[in-house]
Amino acid sequence: MKKAQYTALTDYRRLTVSEMKKRASAFYSEMARRRTVRDFSDEPVERDIIENCLRAASTAPSGANRQPWTFVAVSDPVVKKQIREGAEKVEEAFYSGEGTRGWVRDLKHLGTAPRKPFLEKAPYLIVIFSQLYGLLPDGEKQKYYYVLESVGIATGVLITALHHAGLVSLTYTPANMRFLNRVLSRPKREKPFMILVTGYPAENARVPLLEKKALGDIAVFV
Repeated sequence: MKKAQYTALTDYRRLTVSEMKKRASAFYSEMARRRTVRDFSDEPVERDIIENCLRAASTAPSGANRQPWTFVAVSDPVVKKQIREGAEKVEEAFYSGEGTRGWVRDLKHLGTAPRKPFLEKAPYLIVIFSQLYGLLPDGEKQKYYYVLESVGIATGVLITALHHAGLVSLTYTPANMRFLNRVLSRPKREKPFMILVTGYPAENARVPLLEKKALGDIAVFV
């Protein structure tokens, strides 16, 4: 096993308590403005904005530093149409299924439906894949650890980065996502995790009135 190499922690900046409080409060206020959007403009987004947001996502911690994620940024209209067609096919089955009626009912107030026009309208679909294991140069499998946790953290960083850059996003997970491997030519060892739709909001974009739980309902200090 390769021995870990270490270097001095030089990038950390110690802040005053006053500055820490100010920054924590300002960041909360900024993130409280973030909303999930389903009404997108087709206005293009510069590729380097998406690239830097993906670089930010790649800074996320991961089990044994395996970085078990693949981000496929889709802007090609032909590929976006294929993704929409595949998604709507599985969604039609989901929305009409006997076993999913309760789930569909719970989603109704959010305005969800089998039709997904945002998959073609938004300038970028970032399809996130979890890498179930790695491959060494000799073709041998390399074990990955805490894959879902790692990819989930990276996705959270990506959502935050997109918002920070001035874009909006939608976390979208079709009922069955394996068609994405075929459409995007991804290997079987990669499992679709999420489609993150991103771009600018439409001028007439509307969002549901929602409330977040209070701190006392989500956190316990011991």
